[in-house]
Amino acid sequence: MSKTYRPYEPDQILLLPPSVKDWLPSGHLAHFISELVEESLDLKAIIEVYEREERGYPPYHPVMLTKVWLYAYCVGIPSSRKIEKRLMEDVAFRMLAANNTPNFRTISDFRKENLTALDGLFLQVLKLCQKAGMVKLGHVALDGTKMKANASKHKAMSYDRMKKDEARLAAEVKEFLRQAEEADAREDAEYGPDKRGDELPAELAFREGRLKKIREAKEALEFEAREEAEAKKQQAEAGRDRDSKSPEAVPRDKAQKNFTDPESRIMPSSSEKGSFLQGYNCQAAVDDKHQVIVACDTTQQTNDSQQAKPMLEQVKKNTGKAPDKVSMDAGYTGEDNIVAVEALGSEAFIATSRKKHSAAVPSAPRGRIPKNLSVVDRMRRKLLTKKGRAIYAKRKEIVEPVFGQTKQCRGFRQFLLRGIKKVKSEWSLICTTHNLLKLWRKMSAKTALQAA
Repeated sequence: MSKTYRPYEPDQILLLPPSVKDWLPSGHLAHFISELVEESLDLKAIIEVYEREERGYPPYHPVMLTKVWLYAYCVGIPSSRKIEKRLMEDVAFRMLAANNTPNFRTISDFRKENLTALDGLFLQVLKLCQKAGMVKLGHVALDGTKMKANASKHKAMSYDRMKKDEARLAAEVKEFLRQAEEADAREDAEYGPDKRGDELPAELAFREGRLKKIREAKEALEFEAREEAEAKKQQAEAGRDRDSKSPEAVPRDKAQKNFTDPESRIMPSSSEKGSFLQGYNCQAAVDDKHQVIVACDTTQQTNDSQQAKPMLEQVKKNTGKAPDKVSMDAGYTGEDNIVAVEALGSEAFIATSRKKHSAAVPSAPRGRIPKNLSVVDRMRRKLLTKKGRAIYAKRKEIVEPVFGQTKQCRGFRQFLLRGIKKVKSEWSLICTTHNLLKLWRKMSAKTALQAA
């Protein structure tokens, strides 16, 4: 028996105008997304969940909600409350929803319950970009940007502060309990033993709640320290780090944990030099042909040095081949990263140090490369050649505009979801819709040329 849904008829004929599709001009982004979802995207993972569930009242159509979310992220509106408002006021949203008006909770729950499936749309859209000839893998540039978490850095506390506050709050809670017991004894004597005495004073409730949060964060830091120490111990026993000292399974006093989003980290800001934010490190590998994102990820690590290999492996997995050339800035400097790029069959162009824009350009080296140079020194020498400089100079033209379009044009400067797993999916959705916009512009340009 087929599943019953609320009425959703995009082609329903109305009196004024004749069809909801006529509310917008042909070639509009909303039309493109509607047709793409209907004809090209596989939503089986989302629809199957609805088919299995038994509900007392027919749910809103998942295809409609998918269209609404994709369009919302394309135009920089990731808030379910703002989407609810747009579904009543914005012609494009109303057309996509065929005049359905789900409330913000329904809209939010759909994203939350289908994050994994929505994450999977990244690869589907990338394949469509490849099919349209927008991905050539001649030159892929890799970079990272810091994105604010849905948490304030002022809600973080260091391990040293946790130890001090835990002891102080525990003593205060103990004192409040002693006072409560004395008050109970006095009231029992005055009113009798049957009076309820389990109400927590407001001050005690606040302190107990804060003490609980501090203890949970403190335990999380101690667990991470034990895991890190165990990993170092295994590395040393394997002979890869014979000179390392015996690791200690104790967090550093300056190690921090945030109470609002414990999985976020204090990171140096990508845009404001010398400033820090509570957030995540977002990675993107971008193809030079049309600035299509061919791989994306989100990490808790504050720097990019460990991201080159997994990101490039993802590029190869997603597209079926390794890029001819790969460029990265000085954040990815290191022999391991250079070797990893070349092991995939790509030519690496990785900056070996940060240089000021005003710094004088060294003269290009001549003659054969000395045999005694290290891997990093060879890379440094290659980037001083005319060819090396020209190829590496394209890096900022390929990847940096993608972050500019994401943050400045579409307004994605902070995640709405919390926790590394959910944030990974949200960044994937941001990257998916970036590629959707590229595909839409490519198809629109192609249609315009055919009509001319």
